[in-house]
This record gives sequence, C-alpha cells and structure tokens, in this order.
Amino acid sequence: MSSTLFPHIVFGPVHSRRLGVSLGVNLLPAHGKWCSFDCIYCECGWNADGVADTLLPTKQDVARALEHKLSELADRNLLPDVITFSGNGEPTLHPDFKSIIESTLVLRDRYAPNAQVCVLSNATQIGRPDVFEALLKVDKRILKIDSAFAQTVQKMDQPAQGYDLDRTIQELERFHGDFALQTLFVRGCYNDAEIDNTTPVEIDAWLELIRKLKPKEVMVYAIDRATPAKELVKVPLAELEAIAERVRSLQMNINVNVAG
Repeated sequence: MSSTLFPHIVFGPVHSRRLGVSLGVNLLPAHGKWCSFDCIYCECGWNADGVADTLLPTKQDVARALEHKLSELADRNLLPDVITFSGNGEPTLHPDFKSIIESTLVLRDRYAPNAQVCVLSNATQIGRPDVFEALLKVDKRILKIDSAFAQTVQKMDQPAQGYDLDRTIQELERFHGDFALQTLFVRGCYNDAEIDNTTPVEIDAWLELIRKLKPKEVMVYAIDRATPAKELVKVPLAELEAIAERVRSLQMNINVNVAG
C-alpha cells in the first residue's frame, strides 16, 4: 500500500504544487483508498489495498475536526490560503458531501475569511444534483479529465463500471467554464499495455476538449510520488511547459498552471 494515505480528517497545512498553503480535508476512510477511479498513478495506492477500512467520518466529525484546526491556526496567525477537499480518494462519494461543504463555508467565514474552499474531484459524481449544487457553492472546482479518448481513460484511470466519458463531458458543460480542468500527463506501461497521453494525437484531441469546455483554468501536471503501477515515467517539466504553451496558443484567456 502507498505510504501517502492521510490518517486524519484534517491534515496540514501543506504546501501544494497547485494551490499554495493548503489545509486538507479527508472525507474518506483513514486507512485505505475509496474512489470511483483506480488510477494507475494514484499516490494513495489501489482501491483493493483499502477494502478492510470502509468507515467514513460523520459530518459532525468533520465539522469538529475542521473547527478545532482552524481555531488553532487562527490563534497562531498561520491561516491557510485554501481549504482543500481531497484525501484518500474521491471526496464527492461521501453521502453528506453537500452538508459538509455548507458547514465548511460557515467555518471558513468565521475563522479564515480570506481562504478559498476547493474540491479536487474526478468528476464522476457531478451528475448527482446534491454534488453539483455543492460544487457550485465552493470557490474552486478542480475537475479531472486525463484524456479526450475513452480508451485512454480506461487504461489510466480504471473507472468504476458504468463510467461514460461523453456523459461526464456533457455534465462538465453545465459549469459554463467556471472550473479548473486538471490533467495528469504520464507515459509507461501497465498490464502489458502502453500508456501515453502526451502523443500528438492525444494532445490535439485534449485541446479540442478544452475548446469545448472553456475552463477558466487548466492544470497540467506530472506524477510526483511513488505510483502503484511501477512502469510509469514522469513527464519532464519542459514537455509539460510545451503542452501548456499549446493551451495558451488557443487565445482563450485560460490561466495555465504547470506542476512538474
């Protein structure tokens, strides 16, 4: 199992490659990954590694832990730039996700009014009305699409049965561009299949997806920690910058964030 699981509801603050000083919130089991994707590059390991732990924190647990930490940080004048829902898998899977977001916004306003509330999500649950409504309330929605091709998504992200990339793209359009599109670029091999979403064909199709969705921000990044699939290669920063430049060349006033 990966050593980068988060054993507490609230963790950090940590310095995020993409967000600055981030106070993390984990709505998932403390000792195992719980996700609708099983990405071959996930720092939290495989879903199967965490099947022994299915205990989710209650919304009351989350509110207590977050208030305690924010109060402590306020007393020390060390408030974060952002409160980030990420953790050991997909945060929007929590059945009380909407009410947790609502209580978090109240606590943010009380203790850290300058901090943004951010959700990192693989977008698999945005078709649920409660999740969509909750995401509209937060300051920043970072939503993942790793490829414009369903076959590549299946190889890289290994989504749960029933996932439909076209339907997810249609649901993303409901945000009218008010989100950040997150894409991890990687190459290598898994289960004897070649993995590479940096090819010209992949990049061209991904750029067309950006034209369609018109996100206000695009996050281009590479693997940073140990991955469960061992034959993956970190894409060099220079290549990421070249991909980012292709986005800028679209002249759509998109903020491009690169993390190598």
